[in-house]
Amino acid sequence: MTIEINATPRKAQGTGASRRLRNSGRTPGIVYGSGDAVMIELDHNELYHKLRSEAFHASVLTLNLDGKKESVLLRDFVMHPFRQQVQHIDFQRVDANKKMHIRVPLHFLNADIAPGVKTGGGKISHVMNELDIICLPADLPAFIEVDLGKLELGHSVHVAELKLPKGVEAAAHGTHTAEAVVATVQVPRGAVEAEAEAEAAAAASAAAAAPAAAAPAAKEAKK
Repeated sequence: MTIEINATPRKAQGTGASRRLRNSGRTPGIVYGSGDAVMIELDHNELYHKLRSEAFHASVLTLNLDGKKESVLLRDFVMHPFRQQVQHIDFQRVDANKKMHIRVPLHFLNADIAPGVKTGGGKISHVMNELDIICLPADLPAFIEVDLGKLELGHSVHVAELKLPKGVEAAAHGTHTAEAVVATVQVPRGAVEAEAEAEAAAAASAAAAAPAAAAPAAKEAKK
């Protein structure tokens, strides 16, 4: 499915011009990449609703700029600190023959049937919700599936174990490596605390019982 967003060139620039633009229901932005950077403006309501779609953040978009269409990626956007208002947005042009670096969402499957959850009483912890990938625009997936169906209690799924689509590779940088943890099954914190409390109570009970058991033995020794 192609996602299209409409824009027009933005002539006036500067803080005052951008403020007036926002007050009129428009959002300032920029398109950069191969070729010249172009200042643009977009309808705020259309943009705001598209930003609520997961696919808008991880798809090659079609930017319709005054009737001329080009492929772009959403690179950044700025929200107002407390209003539901998009203050600025950045798009980057896409070269069909050049690999790109982008984050795509992870979709977790079969968590309810994972042995660590179903029989072990554990809880799934999502360490990552997105994955940095490198691929050509034509190979860009809308999301990547993470199958948790065989995950045991205390075990994890790592980046290296993910089944990536053809032409897609995980981008390794910093702590984001093949051994990085994507999700794990942990014993719920409440259960750990309850077990610790039970062990402490048992130890206290045993300690209290020890003097009582030693008293009759001491009396027998005096005889």
